Amino acid sequence: MVRKIYIGIIGVGVVGSSVIRILKQNQDLIGARAGVEFVIKKAVVRDIPKAQKLGILEADKFHTDIDSILNDKDIDVVIELIGGVEFAYEIAKKALQNNKALITANKAMLAYHRYDLARIAKELPIGFEASVGGGIPIVRTLRDCLASNHIQAIYGILNGTSNYILTQMFDHNKDFYTALLEAQNLGYAESDPTLDINGLDAGHKLLILATLAYGINALPEDILIEGISDITPDDMEFAREFGYTIKLLGIAKSDNNELELRVHPSLILKDCMISKVGGVMNGVSVIGDCAGESMYYGAGAGGNATASSVIADLIEIARDTHSSMLGFSRSFDKNLTLKSIEKIRSRYYIRLYTQDKPGVLSQITQILGDNNISIQALLQKEHTEQGMAKLFISTHTSIESDINKALQEIQSLPIVSQKPYKIRIQDL
Repeated sequence: MVRKIYIGIIGVGVVGSSVIRILKQNQDLIGARAGVEFVIKKAVVRDIPKAQKLGILEADKFHTDIDSILNDKDIDVVIELIGGVEFAYEIAKKALQNNKALITANKAMLAYHRYDLARIAKELPIGFEASVGGGIPIVRTLRDCLASNHIQAIYGILNGTSNYILTQMFDHNKDFYTALLEAQNLGYAESDPTLDINGLDAGHKLLILATLAYGINALPEDILIEGISDITPDDMEFAREFGYTIKLLGIAKSDNNELELRVHPSLILKDCMISKVGGVMNGVSVIGDCAGESMYYGAGAGGNATASSVIADLIEIARDTHSSMLGFSRSFDKNLTLKSIEKIRSRYYIRLYTQDKPGVLSQITQILGDNNISIQALLQKEHTEQGMAKLFISTHTSIESDINKALQEIQSLPIVSQKPYKIRIQDL
């Protein structure tokens, strides 16, 4: 007799409904791989009549009470797909305390509570492949496939919405708000796209990957996170002219006993592999000391892609082959510390709008020089407003604290009409 594993799903939105459909559609294949029969016993939704109209599950299996799943002794695995942080954490915690395995796609909750959950779970399995990269198997890759490697760096395009916007701006010379509206109309961006465009969504995902790669416990507030809303067609013009493209990049990079964790727009050479990740797709490059560089590319969101990762976790639980949740069974590198944001070293691109008159360049270059910043290239363009100029500057490697101090001083000059804007140039 085939063993049955009973499932409770909390949240039947885009991903939850896809999980249910795929479990039914590919039932024979999934059962053959897992060696068990998966049975969805209950699904919690906000609107039962609306959920019943989907026709994906027997009508009596829909409930509105989360405790009906958490307290059901027959349910073996709880799949949490509602999003949010604290409420979702309470659900996850109670599921584990009630001796149920947990699967979640909730990167925000994991960014804050992954270590809490690992401690509560003890030997209970927690699957979270779907929390980063949608259908890309990057969690299992870092935790298991590259387990023998010291991870030297991770570079990731981790948010499809921001990547779509930047692709439209670069390829079609659209401004940010036009590209954002288009993304919303196509369903790639939420009506409130804040977490996507301010970098926080990518920051949550980067923290999860950094935990798996380095065993470090950091919070979103501890790392550098910047968004894309201040990028303009002028920045894209500079990028095209100098052979770059602009991507929102998540970066984890170890150097001696310090780890850099940062998410921000980056100028990267257009011939790099990761610069070719366009539209709503995600891509993650991992550099290990043994395996070298490997690249992972695919759909970073969407019902079917994310559901594929959820079901992969289900199969791993059924096989009883799950590893330590966060990749380390014991503390590994106690000397590793998070590098201060102010100590980050990078090359920089600076965009300035200034008065077009003699002496402007000398004032700006003087401030940069006084702050230990050396100019690599300088481009001046005409401004649409008479008497104004657009200055684009790229620097040699500088320290974050120096560049910030210099830009504050430049902003105070009467000749500068807008706040200077910087983008880090990332050498890959």
